[in-house]
Amino acid sequence: MKSQVNDKDKLADKIDSDDKEKIESALTEALEWLDENQSADKDDYVEKLKEIEAVCNPVIKAEYEKSGASSTAGSEDDDDDHDEL
Repeated sequence: MKSQVNDKDKLADKIDSDDKEKIESALTEALEWLDENQSADKDDYVEKLKEIEAVCNPVIKAEYEKSGASSTAGSEDDDDDHDEL
């Protein structure tokens, strides 16, 4: 996630700065938590992952929907050109 947010070929130029800051802040917090809680049990790790996903997933989903909507706008008729197997 961290590399995607900072990579200009991926999400860096596509998401707005507020969302990028939210994601980066959540990731930094999670990495600090991991450093401080290396002996935590699996449930704690899963809970932390859910917290990160709650921040990142809505931003990523919105971006994919935005980019997908523009790229699939004319492809609805393309399904008619393919035979079923």
